[in-house]
Amino acid sequence: MKKQIAIAILVASLVLVSGCDRDRMSEKGFRLPEGDAVAGRETYLYMQCTQCHSIAGDESPDLPIDDPPYVELGGKVTRVKTYGELVTSIINPSHKLADGYAEELVSKNGESNMYNYNRLMTVQELVDIVMFLQPYYKVIPPDYEYRIYP
Repeated sequence: MKKQIAIAILVASLVLVSGCDRDRMSEKGFRLPEGDAVAGRETYLYMQCTQCHSIAGDESPDLPIDDPPYVELGGKVTRVKTYGELVTSIINPSHKLADGYAEELVSKNGESNMYNYNRLMTVQELVDIVMFLQPYYKVIPPDYEYRIYP
């Protein structure tokens, strides 16, 4: 009987301890619904994303700002832009700043210059924009130079 109680306590302790190391900020289990690319294009224009962004291969009207760098979205990439990465880029643009631009043009004090739309954009608008943007990313193999040894 004592052995069964000891095993039960051990199992219960293991279950409790295994729950303690979970990362509260984990993305596990997080998935937004599918969006509508046509509605995403409309939202992209409505939210005036074209003031600072251009899309490789898209003919959206540009509404220039004083000193753009147009941070180009889409185009050739060496790995897939995931749903989660695009969502994060929109709702938390300071998480990873755009590559290939002078830091002072896209950020101030390490924070993205992109306006925070989180209080203005609905979840549906967010998923629609992601569905609109994803097809503009074209995955290509990275260009490596291989050294041929004699």
